[in-house]
Amino acid sequence: MLEKRLLFVTGKGGVGKTTVSAALALKAAAAGRRTIVCEVAEQERMPELFGARAAGHSEVELEVGLWHISVNPERAKEEWLRYQLRSGTLAGVLGHSRMFQYLTAAAPGLTELVTMGKVWELAQLQRKTARASPYDLVILDAPATGQALALLRAPRTFSEVARVGPVHRQAGRIDSFLSDRSSTGYVGVALAEEMPVNETLELERELRFDAVYVNGVYPERFSRAEAERMAALDGRGSPEARAALRAALAEHARARAQRRELRRLRREVSAPVKTLPHVFRPELERADLDLLAARL
Repeated sequence: MLEKRLLFVTGKGGVGKTTVSAALALKAAAAGRRTIVCEVAEQERMPELFGARAAGHSEVELEVGLWHISVNPERAKEEWLRYQLRSGTLAGVLGHSRMFQYLTAAAPGLTELVTMGKVWELAQLQRKTARASPYDLVILDAPATGQALALLRAPRTFSEVARVGPVHRQAGRIDSFLSDRSSTGYVGVALAEEMPVNETLELERELRFDAVYVNGVYPERFSRAEAERMAALDGRGSPEARAALRAALAEHARARAQRRELRRLRREVSAPVKTLPHVFRPELERADLDLLAARL
């Protein structure tokens, strides 16, 4: 997967897409791949994971071999105009005109198109942005399912609607790149719970994942026989012992429920399914990301 030009990471909201994106980026950078992680919709969660300052729409180095950008649709639109008009002055005049602002606000899907246009540009060996260096791998920390599909569908929609002209050509190039499985890979992220698994299965029919990562998997600390022996104590022992037994049995039940959902996911999804351990900490630390990257 890390030999591709672009990895599109998505899944249900709250399943840990940013964590998986960060771990994949660390793995790629450690392998010598010049890597950038893109966040969209002006999200900037990644720098915080690395203890760095967010820099918005600028490409900022988080550590050796690893960069970050938060794609701003308005800035992406200005860059697209500058490239099409071959003039920064003309692009600025048009981009800030009231009529242009009105027309672009009324065009459904334009925000998604220019966002994907920027991601596509980052993934090109010949960059369109002046004095910009190419990357070996772009990892898109995509939004949740519905918004992610809107991002992917926008280039094809605009290519078909525009028919001719620069919008048609640009949108067609982006769509071809996203459809080329040698260049673009799709990564699903889930939790071992019913709703995230259901959504992953629905998404897989649309995207044909290269891999699915299941986050936050509890360890299997006890066998069934051990759990039955603990349950048979039935309130005996000191208050402390009873509390410990209740906690152990609750975690055992959760781990078993997760394994059931994992088995269902593996039966029904065609992509390989990998697991990442639950990190028993309120907030992820840098060392935790290294652990997850190693597990990848």
